[in-house]
This record gives sequence, C-alpha cells and structure tokens, in this order.
Amino acid sequence: MLKKIGVLTSGGDSSGMNAAVRAVVRSGIANGMEVCGISDGYLGLCQGRIQLMQPHDVSDILNRGGTILGTSRFPAFKEESVREAGIASLRKFGIEGLIVIGGNGSYQGARLLSAAGMPCIGIPGTIDNDTPGSDFSIGFSTALSTVVECIDRLRDTATSHKRITIVEIMGRHCGDLALYASIACGCEAVIVPEHEFSLDDILASMDRAIKAGKRSAIISLCENVTDIGELTRAIEAHTGFETRATVLGHIVRGGVPTAFDRVLGSRLGAYAVDLLRTGMGGRMVGVHKGDLVNYDFSDEDSRLHFDEKLYQLSALLV
Repeated sequence: MLKKIGVLTSGGDSSGMNAAVRAVVRSGIANGMEVCGISDGYLGLCQGRIQLMQPHDVSDILNRGGTILGTSRFPAFKEESVREAGIASLRKFGIEGLIVIGGNGSYQGARLLSAAGMPCIGIPGTIDNDTPGSDFSIGFSTALSTVVECIDRLRDTATSHKRITIVEIMGRHCGDLALYASIACGCEAVIVPEHEFSLDDILASMDRAIKAGKRSAIISLCENVTDIGELTRAIEAHTGFETRATVLGHIVRGGVPTAFDRVLGSRLGAYAVDLLRTGMGGRMVGVHKGDLVNYDFSDEDSRLHFDEKLYQLSALLV
C-alpha cells in the first residue's frame, strides 16, 4: 500500500474542489497514508511548494468556493524537462501517488506523469462539464445555479422594457451550461457548439416569440460559437426590438458550492484515494447514472456525448 500521496488542483477553479481536497486528505489519513497538499497546481509542484496536511487543515472549507490549495495554468508542464522537475519534487517528498483535480488540460498532465511511472488519478473539476468519464464535473451545478439566477434577473428587466436579451455563458466548447440554463429559465432559444449555428433559425425563434405576444425573449449562448455583438445587431435590425447583450464571464466560477457539488466532490475524492490505495493509477474517476466509475486516461469510449434529448426538450418547451 502507498504510504504517502499528494493532491493538487489545476486549471480553472470550480466550486466544490475544496470538498474533493477535504475528502482526499481525510480519507487518505483514515486509511493510514500521509497526504501532502501541493500549492498552485503543476507550477507549485515543479517549484516544490508541498506541505504535509492534517485533518484540521481542511476543516470548515466545504462551504468555500475556489480551492484552498490554489491553482494555475501551466502549459510548460507538457515539456519533458519541466515534468522531470515535478517528478523530482514528488520523489523528494516521498510521494508515491498523485490525485489531480481539474479539467482536460490537467488530465493531460496526469496522464503524462502516469506514463512516467507516477500513479495518478484524475478528478473532474470544471464548470464546463466537458471532462470525459463523468456525467457531471465538480463545479457545474454551482455554476449553473449562478447562471440561472443571473438570467432570472435579466428576464425581469427585459420584460419590463420589452427587450430581447442575449446571455453569453462560459463552457469553452461544451454547451451544457447554456443548454441546462435555457431549460431552467425558459429561454426562447439556445445556441451551443454541438449544433451548427443558424442565424435564420434564431431570427425565426424571435419572430415566433413576438407573434406569441411575449414582452421579452432570452437567448442562451455558449461562448465561442458566434460573435455576440454581431448577433445582437442582426436581431435588433430584423425584429425592431431593442436587443441587449450580456456576457456573464468569470462571475459564474466562484460562489458557495451547491450541496450537489459538495457531495460529488466528497464522493470522488474518497474514491480516488481508494483507487490509489489498491495500486491503480492512470485513471480518471467520475459518476455515471449515479454510480462511481473510473476509466483509463486514454479511453476514448469514456467520452460523453451531448444530450440531444435535452436539446430537443429545450425547443419543445419554448
């Protein structure tokens, strides 16, 4: 059995990461292992910013957004010479296995470390919900709640002023946040990267909303699909309705984690420790239909597909 393991958070922060860190620390110690916290992701790893953690170090963090370990984006970790510095740090501190909490970029680093002989387990932590191997990633639920609150507020103003409002939502190249929000908020249209963008279709949706006598219309737009400024001008010119654009941006990331994200982080953190404890590495953990699952980092079959039924439902309920 491993005697000492490490845990780090990497890439964009997401609410619920602290629940996963807490579960790793306390589950690891409960199973007779020492657990080291690594500051600021792979950057901190290469710089040797590593410290032994005790149960009290993770007290009262379940309700805190972000990550107590700190995080960073460190593209240089793709270089072998840089990774060797990270591996040297792990060996210096006697760490025999590593748990990485983050998104796809973080998984790439964990996969490369595993290939170099350092057993790693990846835990999905990103608001985008685009990590393979899991129905949901830590932080998605909290981010969705924030998006829904923002759209509800925008609806109040749009209805009062008889406006169309386009809301651009984070997600990178995954439309889950925009799609789920569109259903939760009753948006009149949703634009996601999984479906080819059609201005004609959006204009037709606005025409139907106006014909139905609606005083407002909300369009849920995933980032990186189309220019929100150009879309705003095109809709206003076509409909004659005042049209406003709102980019939610990083306000979506932080905030008090939902109960769902706290429980998800706790489950996945403890599960990751169990896998390392039994000698497994090079795996990513997740949940599928409520059950804990794990896949090899290179397992393409674990990549989840866009929920077409949910997309169809969003159109049906307009």
